[in-house]
Amino acid sequence: MIRTQRKRGHPPHHRAVVTGASSGIGAAFARHLARSGDVLLVARSRDRLTGLAEELGAGSDRAVPICVADLTTETGTEDAIRAARDFGADLLVNNAGMGSLAPVLDTDPETLVATTRLNVEAPMVLSRALVPDLVARARATGGRAGLINVASSAAFAPVPGMATYAATKAFLLSFTEALAVELRREPIDVMALCPGATRSEFGARAGFAGGQLPGATDPETVVDEALSALGRRTTLLTGPERIALDPVALGRSGVGGAIGIVSRLLSRR
Repeated sequence: MIRTQRKRGHPPHHRAVVTGASSGIGAAFARHLARSGDVLLVARSRDRLTGLAEELGAGSDRAVPICVADLTTETGTEDAIRAARDFGADLLVNNAGMGSLAPVLDTDPETLVATTRLNVEAPMVLSRALVPDLVARARATGGRAGLINVASSAAFAPVPGMATYAATKAFLLSFTEALAVELRREPIDVMALCPGATRSEFGARAGFAGGQLPGATDPETVVDEALSALGRRTTLLTGPERIALDPVALGRSGVGGAIGIVSRLLSRR
């Protein structure tokens, strides 16, 4: 839970895009954000998205838009970008992700490639495509935009048995922290959210015995902490892992800021 951006909370967003919205942390983000604004739900499961959209729209006359897209494919990513631009968001939550509990040599190559595409390529491409729109909209309205990239506490060290997952989350953490420095003068708050073990379907899909990670936190708690810290923190750790990893995150933040200053000075020469 490291690196102060501003000494204030972030105002509620009015139009948010959430990827991986069909379950877990993504669904918790969608439910929370729908309380104060409109949400575009992005995932590959039409049935689940439709069910969540009906839940969020119940008791009101608003329709909750969905975008069925497989972000492991170029076509799916392009569909999500197109839908997000049409929606006109002021917050992007890149939450979609996957991983498996198995040694690299026991994992089929297609799964390794899909994990890399979903955890690395999709959030990078979505951020590059949509952040300029978020910033322009914030400038026009005098407000602030937001970008939350959901990494993991696994991003801070190699994880044998989940080598590809941890490596992809390390990329996303580094990418987001650097992007936050690059955008520090723009009206957008950038966060790398690094949840520890969280109650979701991830554990079962990854192959953990019992289906849940030990000591898992409720996704609603993770989301509450993230949205409260947006605008105050660039890197946010949640769960018991933060006790051990906060000092590591603090060191990364200081180094990243210093490198950013040097890079700016060199680019002016």
